[in-house]
Amino acid sequence: MDSKQPDVVECEEVLARPLPAMPELIASLPPKGACWYCDKPLDAVRRFCGKTCGMAYAEETQYNP
Repeated sequence: MDSKQPDVVECEEVLARPLPAMPELIASLPPKGACWYCDKPLDAVRRFCGKTCGMAYAEETQYNP
């Protein structure tokens, strides 16, 4: 029996992709002291706690305007 395994996407490949959203959308968000995606507390300057939250927020905004 010959079964083909699905291709595995490495985590680094996913994180290396550019943000799928419009940079002006993210730049227009005012800093609120918490991540716009997961509400993790942040300083008063940052908008997202990490690249993954920024990417997820951008994807959701892109597909759910």
